[in-house]
Amino acid sequence: MKNILEAIENGADSATFAALEIPVTYRAAVVLKSEEEMFAGVTSANKDPRKSVHIQDVAVPQIAPDEVLIAVMASSINFNTVWSSIFEPISTFSALTRLARESEWAKRHDLPYHVIGSDASGVVLRVGSAVRNWKPGDKITVHCNHVDDQDPTSHNDSMLGNNQRIWGYETNF
Repeated sequence: MKNILEAIENGADSATFAALEIPVTYRAAVVLKSEEEMFAGVTSANKDPRKSVHIQDVAVPQIAPDEVLIAVMASSINFNTVWSSIFEPISTFSALTRLARESEWAKRHDLPYHVIGSDASGVVLRVGSAVRNWKPGDKITVHCNHVDDQDPTSHNDSMLGNNQRIWGYETNF
């Protein structure tokens, strides 16, 4: 990770970022599928996210053709993060299981942990083969709207997309 941080701090060029060695794991805030019933019978007001959120190393996923891998430099806690951590209004693991049925790439999301977080800023490290407008080294922000760019229903209003979902709430990474 130190090599990535040094490249970011030094304003390295795209070729340098593309040549960086990517670690096999990264540290993430996660909730665990084995704990999704931990708050059963507890009122919402008494569910404590500090009990369900864990910091652990997880595998860096292989990126799909339409995805990028970013080094997250800042993130936030928003209502999606809190809902994920208290398994409300539903456990996010049901959404990850549904997503996994959609394609070979989507299967990667069905894991025994859920990497939480829906907002971030960072630097692109890798781009998938179908990514056209981004390159390693680009500084980006990420918001929570996750849509299929090949779904015409999402073009005029992404909230109307047939399979619009919330990144970091209904996806794993």
